[in-house]
Amino acid sequence: MKTKELHEVDPFVSMESLREALAGVGVVLPSLGVDLGSPALKLVELGRVRADVAARLAEALRRGTAG
Repeated sequence: MKTKELHEVDPFVSMESLREALAGVGVVLPSLGVDLGSPALKLVELGRVRADVAARLAEALRRGTAG
């Protein structure tokens, strides 16, 4: 997968793409959002999660890299 340049990336589209991908593996990040305080940096705020959510995310990433 080709990585886009920063100026080409819409943080809102990226956030929704991440939200959908995470939902597909059963992970919800309740605080997921765009950081509006630094618009030039186009930051996506992942927020805080419970330990069980972090463990599910880690497991999903491991499964994704195992193939």
